[in-house]
Amino acid sequence: MNICEKRQKQGDGRAIPALLPAAIILTAAFLLALQPELRLAVPMLVGATAAMAMALAATLYYGEREKISWSPAVILAVALVLRLLFLFAPPQLSDDSYRYLWDGSRVLHGINPYAAAPAAVRPPPELAAVHARINHPGYVTIYPPMAQVIFAGGAALGGAITGLKALLVLLDLGLCLLVALLLKRLEQPVWRAALYAWNPLPLLEIAGSGHVDGAGLTMLIGSFCLLAADRRNAPASGGRPWPFLLSGALLAAAGLVKLFPFILAPLLFLMVPPGRRRYFAAGFLGGLAALLLPFLPHLANMAATLDAYARNWEFAGFAFHILRTATGSGTAARMLLSSSFLLVAATITLRCIGSIGCGIPTAAGMRRALGASYAIAMAFLLFTPTLQPWYALCLAVFLPFCAGPAGLVLCWAVFLAYRVQLPYFIQGQWLESMPVTAAIFLAPVTAYLAGRLFGGKRRAAAC
Repeated sequence: MNICEKRQKQGDGRAIPALLPAAIILTAAFLLALQPELRLAVPMLVGATAAMAMALAATLYYGEREKISWSPAVILAVALVLRLLFLFAPPQLSDDSYRYLWDGSRVLHGINPYAAAPAAVRPPPELAAVHARINHPGYVTIYPPMAQVIFAGGAALGGAITGLKALLVLLDLGLCLLVALLLKRLEQPVWRAALYAWNPLPLLEIAGSGHVDGAGLTMLIGSFCLLAADRRNAPASGGRPWPFLLSGALLAAAGLVKLFPFILAPLLFLMVPPGRRRYFAAGFLGGLAALLLPFLPHLANMAATLDAYARNWEFAGFAFHILRTATGSGTAARMLLSSSFLLVAATITLRCIGSIGCGIPTAAGMRRALGASYAIAMAFLLFTPTLQPWYALCLAVFLPFCAGPAGLVLCWAVFLAYRVQLPYFIQGQWLESMPVTAAIFLAPVTAYLAGRLFGGKRRAAAC
């Protein structure tokens, strides 16, 4: 064997691990897309997503050893194919998109969606089928104003679920691009964008079930991107004001899709140069006003639904079950969990502020802020009484910036919660399993401890 052949063989050996994760993920996604009813194929769903999660773990392993160098074009091309596999199928694992389409149609017709619950409204003939499939029709919509704007945009694309999902998938692809752009600006390898772009969570929960969470995360990462773009050229009291205005407005819009981004507002504010924080605040407050005012006065009805959700909803919350059993009170358990989460989020934020300081933010400082966001999202998912699988999207989006075993495992483990779909679809009985709920909680905790024990130094470097 000559030297050229030897080098070619070595090069092929390096290329195989880089291509293998993409092949596994595409194959597993294709097998899931072939299933006529995912609710009857939950074991396969769990197994296929486990294979995809392991492929992402292999991507992280080989990528950190500089054996992967995918371009943004490759990552986005694979992401597009993965999403197209699920785009045209009807939602199977969740029926939330029917509420989305109903709300969006109401907005398009100039009707405030917060004015009345669907059960109190006689639907027009073209929306009768959608109206019949709305979950909890006795409640006024719980989705904030920016979500309503997105729903209206989706309803305008033909008035069908596929049009709504197409808009959400387009926004999700934009999120993949923004993640790659932010990684590049923060001097991190772009291949890490695959940890979100090829993750089974956005495939099944956005392209498959049509959840709106990804749209809010697109705006959140867009807010980070604007701050990262201007960090080198904006001194403490100079620079262009419009990136900070727009960043604040995007944060407001993100929080009015789903409320979680508001928890991260102090971290984003910290990333703004001191002399430009008034512009960021003005954009944030202006965005809130522009989105909230058109829906008044009926917007107050959403608060009643939020209150009912906060008081009564529960699903796959292991910590909640333990505390309720210990205290004998669901209310006490919820108060303890919410107080604990706020304390943890405040502690993480203050530690981040202490490590970054109050000067002009650097790339390293923004990486720490993204790592803090990852930790806060993890705490939210572990402490919430209601853990629907798509809630974990708020964690998945930060994996490219602070990937670790706990996050990867939790973004897969939430699929175990779909075990309830089998008896519910066949017998109409919603039967939770405590062992499954415990597994969802303990899997990431165990992965975190194992990561600290066997890979603490490398994990710290990743963040």
